[in-house]
Amino acid sequence: MNLSPPGGVQVIVPDDIDNPAFPSGGNAYDRRVLDALVGLGWTVREHLVPVGAPLGPVFDALPDGDLVLVDGLLAPDVPVDRVGRLRLVVLAHMVFGTPAERAVLAAADAVLTTSEWCRRHLADAYGVVATAAAPGVEPQPVTSPSATGERLLCVAAVLPHKGQDVLADALTALPEAGWSCRCVGSLDREPDFAAEVRGRAPAAMRFTGPLVGADLDAAYADADLLVLPSRADSYGMVVTEALARGIPVLTTTAQGLPDTLGRAPDGSRPGMLVPPGDSGALAAALRRWLTEPSARDALRRSALERRTTLTGWPVTAKLASDVLSTVAMRESTSR
Repeated sequence: MNLSPPGGVQVIVPDDIDNPAFPSGGNAYDRRVLDALVGLGWTVREHLVPVGAPLGPVFDALPDGDLVLVDGLLAPDVPVDRVGRLRLVVLAHMVFGTPAERAVLAAADAVLTTSEWCRRHLADAYGVVATAAAPGVEPQPVTSPSATGERLLCVAAVLPHKGQDVLADALTALPEAGWSCRCVGSLDREPDFAAEVRGRAPAAMRFTGPLVGADLDAAYADADLLVLPSRADSYGMVVTEALARGIPVLTTTAQGLPDTLGRAPDGSRPGMLVPPGDSGALAAALRRWLTEPSARDALRRSALERRTTLTGWPVTAKLASDVLSTVAMRESTSR
């Protein structure tokens, strides 16, 4: 499809989209796509709204016929009975399974998802036809591996669905020496859970808080294996961030993570998958990584090959642009 953007789009996104204290894959996705849409010729007007805030005043102020893109975290608060005069596109990062979500997805003129898993799940759960525009990733320098593979890295806000408690239990089952694990991510979103995880974590599991920019790049450059023990993740952008550097990934079979990990051109997995919530399986996989040099070498080779198959943000933005253009033209030809 080769569509030209017809003009402007009103975009409603969480108000912490650019807050470095609370980095998230969803915020990073929104910012990259919105900036790329501007580069493609769209006039983008952003409306920053706290998650859970009423959206009625925002929607009521928009002119009739306007094209509106709303982030899925805010979508349950869309005033469904008042959007008929607008062209509504919902950007779904995940699926909540609530009646409010079902209603707004049914009212939308189109739905974008940030993963193939989410697209499939919306079709199965709601019968919603959506278009997937998976996150892109920037080319990155290849990280040099250590001889022992001892440098473990987990990049995620410390939250129950990210599974750092499972990782803490798995690491406790390993020998005390011969590895270190750096956990990068906010400790403030659910502080009670973060305190519990830190209380049960072994000494070599260190928590840095969130890192962005050059500091986050440096953390990847000092890692042998990315570990993402999520109980739920519709995509998991840190997986492709690691693969872009040739770093293998140990993650779970939850939701979209197997799709994101993918396969190298030869069919090999550039990492390992374990069941979510299973600290014993996670410990066994970590033990294998640390004690079997041939397994590490094979996974690194696969990660380097998988690196060559990753796509960039221009591909993501073009998919989003085409959906917006289709909805805008459908509106203009029907009026």
